Amino acid sequence: MEKKYDVMVIGPVSIDYNIDYQGNERREIGGAVVASGFAAAGSGVRTAVFCKSNEKDADIKERFAGIQADLYWSPSSATCSIRNQYFTADKEKRQCTSLGVCDPFRFAEIPQVETKVYHFAGLVYGDFDGALFEEAAQHGKVALDVQCMLRHVESDGSMKFHDWEDKKKYLPLMDYFKTDAAEAEIITGLSDRAEAARQLHAWGAREIVITHNTEVLAYDGSEILTCPIKARNLSGRTGRGDTTFAGYIAARQEGKSVQDALLYCTALVSLKMETPGPFRGTKQDVLDYIKEFYL
Repeated sequence: MEKKYDVMVIGPVSIDYNIDYQGNERREIGGAVVASGFAAAGSGVRTAVFCKSNEKDADIKERFAGIQADLYWSPSSATCSIRNQYFTADKEKRQCTSLGVCDPFRFAEIPQVETKVYHFAGLVYGDFDGALFEEAAQHGKVALDVQCMLRHVESDGSMKFHDWEDKKKYLPLMDYFKTDAAEAEIITGLSDRAEAARQLHAWGAREIVITHNTEVLAYDGSEILTCPIKARNLSGRTGRGDTTFAGYIAARQEGKSVQDALLYCTALVSLKMETPGPFRGTKQDVLDYIKEFYL
């Protein structure tokens, strides 16, 4: 019998070389697919993860050890690899350099199983294309974190953000669409997050999530909703946007309202930010956190 999932998180695994503001370097296997996969699975929905890498570069099973999800993998000639140089303790300012790019994803590679949502968690422009979104939309809902449509690898390996030229063509395919504050301004030209959300909805995206270091915003065409981040420390900032979006999508698949999904995902990322690495807790941990800090 064909397996059925609530969410399939799709994206390249990345070998990250993270250098903090004091010059300390750590090699970590990460990527949006890791943070998103753990957050979705930890939220209790039926989760599949589909990733790509060169098997010589990283032990995928080890990286996803303990995840309550089915793991699917396909080979890539190269593994995505990024050098992140952080300039401040809060990790707000960084310089990213590409050391390797994954082969593009194609729909034919994706496991032919039933899923409610295809959550595209890419890293750089070229990971996904419009044809992939069009095909996925024929089989389920489409969720996209826009970072991978804006972040381009330049000829010298530097990474720069550019507007998504085909946004108006493909935004109507997006059931769930996530940006951070800076990305929202790049794609809409608007610095006001609420106005940016309204513009993205007007262009066709059905539900918009915009993250900021102080709050998360959600909009589905009715009213602008925001929820404050209440993390008590910031030791686990890496992957916060991925965690937020995965939590929001998971909550919506369980039938939560936009407002309740926003509360859940903001509490989830607040809790996750207090510990380095992907979210390894449970849905109950998040609900307890909501009771303690939000109600």
